[in-house]
Amino acid sequence: MAWEIVTTVLFWFGLYAIVAISLNLEYGYAGIPNFGRCLAVVVGAVAVGGVVVRLLMFMFNVNGQFLVASGQASSIANDIIAHNPLFGIGLLILSLVIACLIGMLVGAIFILPSAKLSEDYLAITLLAISEVVLQILYYSTDIAGGYYGVSIPDVLNFVPSGRDVVFIGIILVVAFLVFVFAEKLLNTPYGRILRAMRENENVVKAFGRDIMVLRVKIVAIGSGIAALAGALYALYTANVAGILNLYSRFYWTFLPFLMIILGGLSNNRGVLAGAFVFATTKVLLETYKFEIKTLLHIPFSSTWLGYMLFGAVTLLILYYRPEGLIKEKPIATKPIKGRMRKG
Repeated sequence: MAWEIVTTVLFWFGLYAIVAISLNLEYGYAGIPNFGRCLAVVVGAVAVGGVVVRLLMFMFNVNGQFLVASGQASSIANDIIAHNPLFGIGLLILSLVIACLIGMLVGAIFILPSAKLSEDYLAITLLAISEVVLQILYYSTDIAGGYYGVSIPDVLNFVPSGRDVVFIGIILVVAFLVFVFAEKLLNTPYGRILRAMRENENVVKAFGRDIMVLRVKIVAIGSGIAALAGALYALYTANVAGILNLYSRFYWTFLPFLMIILGGLSNNRGVLAGAFVFATTKVLLETYKFEIKTLLHIPFSSTWLGYMLFGAVTLLILYYRPEGLIKEKPIATKPIKGRMRKG
């Protein structure tokens, strides 16, 4: 039981760390309240179930109705992967690359109609656009299975035992690479201009920078990163389950917002801390919810315990510690560090 709890915590921590860092780039650093973050995660899953699977269908010359043909193509791929690990590893890398590229493209298109809006209107517009697209994906079964879902190959079918542990390791490696990339990006002139845009757009405009271009670029980058989480989730389950069933806005938009608020805006280390605290709490609540209900004599279903707890935590943080667990630190460029050493 203890080992299962640890692996489950690490699984959710890795996925949510990727999504939360992507959201922190947009909201924490650039000041873009992207309430449509869920869409980018879904796009990552759709890229695997709708694009990669079709490539396999073409490769294996499998024809017919998509829901049936996709299962046949995935079955053939699984047989090959079982005897040829390089095929599975290559398919994993290809899936992540395609998901990231499509995520960036969709993110750029997604922000274009509303890039010039102020924060309040921008947040609502992004939420509305994402919900429209999600409904289309849900009811269009020919794109990526819709509400039926679609089978995809198990890229680790060659692993004899401990497959889940290996995949969790892959998720954590991707999360670490995303963290390093975000840290490097934010310590460049581009990262500094994002903070300036968050603080005062007029100053950025006065220096000749186009706010719309800056917004489109950072949302494209953030969406590409978030799409990695969607692709990894789909590959881990070896299935793109019915869209909106596993990829809802509560789990992939509002909870990541809670994590960056908990950990600290504009601080990727704080975001990691927030994601870990959340993942641990989530898994423990799901594991021991009935024991907690009995112990505390809760008069309602234990299903709602997590929702109530996370809502209460959000309010308490916003009221008592709005800066989060770890405060934002000023950017220390090489010239500034040099002056600090001399001083």
